[in-house]
Amino acid sequence: MAPRFETHELGLSWLADDGEKMARASHALVADGRVWVIDPVDVDGLDERIHALGEPAGVIQLLDRHRRDCPNVAKRLGVERLKLPFGGVPNSPFEPVPVVQNKFWNEVALWWPERKALIVPESVGCADYFRGGNEEVGIHPMRRFSPPRKELGRFEPEHLLTGHGTGTHGPQTAAALSDSLANARRRIPKAVLSVFRPG
Repeated sequence: MAPRFETHELGLSWLADDGEKMARASHALVADGRVWVIDPVDVDGLDERIHALGEPAGVIQLLDRHRRDCPNVAKRLGVERLKLPFGGVPNSPFEPVPVVQNKFWNEVALWWPERKALIVPESVGCADYFRGGNEEVGIHPMRRFSPPRKELGRFEPEHLLTGHGTGTHGPQTAAALSDSLANARRRIPKAVLSVFRPG
């Protein structure tokens, strides 16, 4: 199926394939006329859409295994690829948020304080298989026993963009994230059903 694009206050997000169960999501965020591309999956017409937003500033890979099409997109746009920027993203409005650092899983989120926007590539997601029951925001199945409460629970975002599933925007976002982090373990049975649900 074709990709699904969504414009929002921060820029542009897209699902690589509107029918894909993994619901891989990528984002192009606009700050001061410059566009930061997050964990991109390449799709037809992507470069034109990015240039329509502003001047490309960089491609950011937030998860060790989310190489996706970061190198190719960065090369085509003529910008640097920043992989796992635990030390920060120079000349950007983003603050790095270390989520996981070990030999099996390395993940950094980004916090954009001026926009109250949190970008999380993997530990948190909005795809169906992340969510237990009627959760708006879910926790990665492998993180439900040890959800990132300490790392992400201190934020009250109005925008949450993830690496899987469409983002969530608005005043309910902070409460949805907090609820998922607080109840991650309790909702494991419902989350298991979501993982194995056909679709």
